[in-house]
Formats: sequence, structure tokens, C-alpha cells
Amino acid sequence: MDRTFTDPTRISIQVSLSGFSFNGRPWLTAEHVFTTPELQHKYEVVEISLLTPKVTLVPDAFLEPASARKILAGVASLRETDVVETVPVPAFSATLVYSLSLDESLSRVVAQTVIPVSGEPVRVLPELYFLLRELDNIPDYNKIVASWHGGWLHLVIAQGKSLCLANVFEAPDFTTAEYFIFLALKRLQLNPEVSTVHFRTPLDTEAEMSLYRYFKSVVQL
Repeated sequence: MDRTFTDPTRISIQVSLSGFSFNGRPWLTAEHVFTTPELQHKYEVVEISLLTPKVTLVPDAFLEPASARKILAGVASLRETDVVETVPVPAFSATLVYSLSLDESLSRVVAQTVIPVSGEPVRVLPELYFLLRELDNIPDYNKIVASWHGGWLHLVIAQGKSLCLANVFEAPDFTTAEYFIFLALKRLQLNPEVSTVHFRTPLDTEAEMSLYRYFKSVVQL
């Protein structure tokens, strides 16, 4: 990978149904939460995301508080007991509507275990929120940011300041994840050979080499 996240003052943790990863490290199972030294420290910044497929980005002009659940139910499978939340994304004058109700408790355990210096509770947010935020840190004109784990590909694509795509695709294996990435690029008429793909989730060597066959570069965020 082109760079590795090593800032000792902050930690970024991603949680899925099958485990967790932090700062681009390989995935660990739930029992490692209380034995991983890095999770026992206090950090100035603690970010925790859940790779939930129950998420959609809605322009603020089309969103009313009472309509959030109905909008999310139109693109994701919701149960009556699912809690629907929102978080603003002002850079795109939009709001993420999402649910963290995935029959998992690991994200809550992690949030209670990793305490920031301030002592303030950490809000768990959908992975798509952090992908959208990452766009500002990418200097390229073609901005491609993705996460893949637990059978879901989270993908955000922008050109300059224009957001072209923000979506989650069901991808049980990495070959399927690649298919959706290339399908999106084809529809947007973007050439992977002159583009860099950025991944927030860790990639094994086989997945990384597969991407390098098509993209100019592969960067681990």
C-alpha cells in the first residue's frame, strides 16, 4: 500500500458482523476487544464505524424528519424494531439516513471500551459517512473510496467537488466487489488506468494485486 495510518493520537475502528479492524490492520474477532493493547489506550480522536448496508444519502432539500424512515425503507430492508438515525453531511448539502440495527453488539462494546481523552461518549456512525468525509483529503480529480467486508461493498465516487455515487452493494466475495466498482466506473465513464482507488478496509495481498492490474495506484487509508 502507498501509506499506512500511524497517528498515535487517534484511532479509527471499523466494525462488521464478523469482527473489527482498526487503523487499517487485519480483521480481528470479537474476543480480541479486551486483549488488544491499542484498544486499551485513550486517544484524542476516536472514530467508530459500522459497516451497515442500511444507509442512504438524501439531499437536504428532499428530507423531512418525519420521512427519514420511509426513505430508508425504500432502499434497505428494515424491520419494525430497527432504529433509524440521521447524520448531516454538509459538504454535499445532504444527510445520511441509516440504521445500526444489525443484531450485533460489538460496535457498542467497542464504543464503551475505547474512551477518548475528553471522556465524551463516541457515536457509532455508518461506514459510508467516513468514506464521504475522506473525499476532501484526496487531491485527485477522480476520487474513488471503498470499503469491503462482511459481504458488502461501500463505495463513494466523486469528480472534483461533484459527488457521483454513494452506495452500498451486496458483494459476498471480492470478485463481486470488483465487479461493482468497475461497473460504476464504466457508467460514469471513468478510466481506472488513470485513477487511484482508496480503501478504508484492509486488503489482503491477493485483493491488492488484483486491483493493481486495473488501477494506477491502490491506497490504504
